[in-house]
Amino acid sequence: MTAGLVISAPASGVGKTTLTLALARACRDRGMQVQCFKSGPDYIDPAFHAVATGRASVNLDSWAMDRATIAGLVARGADADLVLAEGSMGLFDGVAARGRAGTGASADIADMMGWPVLLVIDPSGQAQTAAAIAAGLRDFRKGVRLAGVVLNRVASPRHEDLVRRAMEASGIAVFGALPRHAEIALPKRHLGLVQAEEQAEVGALIAEAARFVTAHVDLDAVLRSAGAWSPPQVPAGRHATPPGQRIALARDAAFSFVYPHMLEAWRAAGAEISIFSPLADEGPDSGADVCWLPGGYPELHAGRLAANTRFRRELRAFAETKAVHGECGGYMALGTALTDAEGARHEMIGLLGLETSFAKRRMHLGYRLAELAAPMPGHPAGARLRGHEFHYSTIVAQPDTPLAVVRDATGAIVAETGSRRGRATGTFFHLIAEDR
Repeated sequence: MTAGLVISAPASGVGKTTLTLALARACRDRGMQVQCFKSGPDYIDPAFHAVATGRASVNLDSWAMDRATIAGLVARGADADLVLAEGSMGLFDGVAARGRAGTGASADIADMMGWPVLLVIDPSGQAQTAAAIAAGLRDFRKGVRLAGVVLNRVASPRHEDLVRRAMEASGIAVFGALPRHAEIALPKRHLGLVQAEEQAEVGALIAEAARFVTAHVDLDAVLRSAGAWSPPQVPAGRHATPPGQRIALARDAAFSFVYPHMLEAWRAAGAEISIFSPLADEGPDSGADVCWLPGGYPELHAGRLAANTRFRRELRAFAETKAVHGECGGYMALGTALTDAEGARHEMIGLLGLETSFAKRRMHLGYRLAELAAPMPGHPAGARLRGHEFHYSTIVAQPDTPLAVVRDATGAIVAETGSRRGRATGTFFHLIAEDR
């Protein structure tokens, strides 16, 4: 029977991803099959999970997905020995208003699946107080069970002893304590970690993390703490309407933010997907009936995209007769111009009038519920779509017709409506699920 754990913490930046990758690789090195998941909207961490385990990782989102969709996704762990679900932010952090199956908190997934929580605690600048924090998280919500903790970035043996004693007095198991170790730090940029595919040494880094954690954490105790779990036996749906029968999908370092569960659902619905690379100056397959440009980092490659004449020419020709849609970074690339962080203005495709700038960064972050005012590929006017927005760009101009009425998780209308012109559409939000 499969065992499961949720890896969570009191806050972001504590070390959840590093511990998840290390535990996954260490267990895989023991000959175990490990299946990872990521709670909440995150494109980057699942790619690291796949490197660590050799298996694709997908997102579980209690705000955007219903229980049947989540059940269908977790069923891929049925043949694994261990399921590790990495949380996002703090254990109970979600939005104020409940969505399809919860608020988006990692605790929702732990409660729903019955997986105990392994807490990563960083006791920097404190000692016994760390035990109070862990005890508070343990007791905060009925149905969420604490397996134990791993201490991260302990300052000294004395520091570790103080924290361990306090945890023991509170009835909390400590599975290990990790001193600071720069060799396993994952490089970051403005939207999170640098993508796994951009790091040539990512395999070696994960291997070192596994070695380090194995030396400082009681792996056997961690495995004993995992909750035995059987996937739901009822049929589970992962319904998603593909944007077309044959989809030309941009995919490279500039356009990489596409959820695996969406691609799987499109294929399950009978769609065919062909990949092309704008950075390699490739255009969409002329035989496709729709082109989809996902989000990513066009701002880091704006000069190259502006200079790739074949890509620009063929995409414009495609849009003369067929639909083109862009999400976030893809939306920016479909626009008129993009100004990078250094203030240089780069001409984009020009299928939409959108002009964006990174010269003055401003974070846009949150869940989004959109009601389409006009059709977009795969969805008619009036369709309700659930997704999220996360970018640092500023709108300089957006002269086109709004695509949707977009609200945040509380129901408040947000300004980023997306837009449409001719056969081109775009949104700042990334689609996670249809609101059926």
